Amino acid sequence: MTVVSSNTLSGGMRVERWTRLSRIAVWIAVLLLVALALVPGIFGAGSVDRMTALFVYVLLAAMWNALAGYGGLVSVGQQVFFGLGAYFTVKLADKGIDPFVAIVVSGLVVAAFSYLLSFPMLRLQGGEFAIGMWVVSALTHLLVNLDGLIQGETGTSLISLNAYDAGSRRAIIYWMALAAMAGVLTALFLLLRSRTGTAIQAIRDNEDAARALGVKVMGTKRILFVLAAFGIGLAGALWLASAVSFQPKTYFSVQWTAYMIFMVLVGGLGTFEGAILGALIFFVIETWFGGLGVWYLIGLGLVALIFALFLPRGLWGAIESRFGISLMPVGYRLSIPPNISRQGE
Repeated sequence: MTVVSSNTLSGGMRVERWTRLSRIAVWIAVLLLVALALVPGIFGAGSVDRMTALFVYVLLAAMWNALAGYGGLVSVGQQVFFGLGAYFTVKLADKGIDPFVAIVVSGLVVAAFSYLLSFPMLRLQGGEFAIGMWVVSALTHLLVNLDGLIQGETGTSLISLNAYDAGSRRAIIYWMALAAMAGVLTALFLLLRSRTGTAIQAIRDNEDAARALGVKVMGTKRILFVLAAFGIGLAGALWLASAVSFQPKTYFSVQWTAYMIFMVLVGGLGTFEGAILGALIFFVIETWFGGLGVWYLIGLGLVALIFALFLPRGLWGAIESRFGISLMPVGYRLSIPPNISRQGE
């Protein structure tokens, strides 16, 4: 991969993208992925299941952050893609397709569905888009309930997974979740660093100005919309594989989008690292306090409120603005030599 690290300006100032710290962070991320791939052979079933859940949370957070944080498309209906990812997996497996193949194919089917959905939905702006996505999710939930295979809210199970023994099944789901997380995050990172990524952020900042500069607004937004749907669809399919049972009211619940919003708000909206950090924080909170029932949900709400009031840019956003740290840079930064900084003081 060819990387242009900086362009030198007058006075020794430089426009940078990669820094020494960010290069180190990338290598650490690669080594961490290799280490994570070894987990099923080292740790027990409970740890493998929990780590699988973490990978799904990272996927969900990163995709909502991509849509809202970078694209300015705030949605409260992304659970439609989560539910459809699980639903299409059940349907495809019922047709005789191997369940693990069905997981991948269902993600592609969700992407195709989102492509068609994008034509009416991306014409909506702001709150209209957010509520419109919620309405689409509610209608899709009702339609899925009409499927005889699903049996309404009674639901069904991914029974074809029984062809695999429990240990092998758990390991394959884990590796698929790890690969999905790594692959989708890499695709998002490369997209945001491309010209299209620059156009996406320009649209977020001022759609009319971006259009005036020649940006193809609808086509650019559609790329991000479809990618986010694909990632969330994969997350839904992987969650089904772990849970086995499918009940529409669970998978099409607005709580999934609430979780996405929580993770992104806490981690840092519009920062690549923030979504990952937010998913880790949510995972820790759920692991420690998830058994408290309604008090757990109240606690999540309070934490989100505290961050919104006192850390509106999220935890990573605060770190980035305070210390200028960017581990996975998708934009550029101006590096000012210390002697110039001192002269300005």
